[in-house]
Amino acid sequence: MLKDLSGRAGFQPTIPQASAPKHRSIAFVELVTTAALALSTAVAVTAVSIGIARADVAGTVVNGDGTAFAVALFIGLLLSGMGGLTAIMAADHTRHD
Repeated sequence: MLKDLSGRAGFQPTIPQASAPKHRSIAFVELVTTAALALSTAVAVTAVSIGIARADVAGTVVNGDGTAFAVALFIGLLLSGMGGLTAIMAADHTRHD
């Protein structure tokens, strides 16, 4: 009634597989990442440019309704100022380390 379990205890040793996949060099990965970022930026710039062209903001401002343009300009300047302040603070932080 008892089965012979003498050869089945513990873990089996792993069987060596074929050679592991070769790792790509870091420079190649960085090159592909940079190319993808450049392509994504180009697509985003194109989309924003088309949106600006279709919005006809300049025509609206000329016709006398400048409220929307003033609000957009204020928000743009606010975000630019925040970005500049962040850059100044980051540059100051790196000098002290």
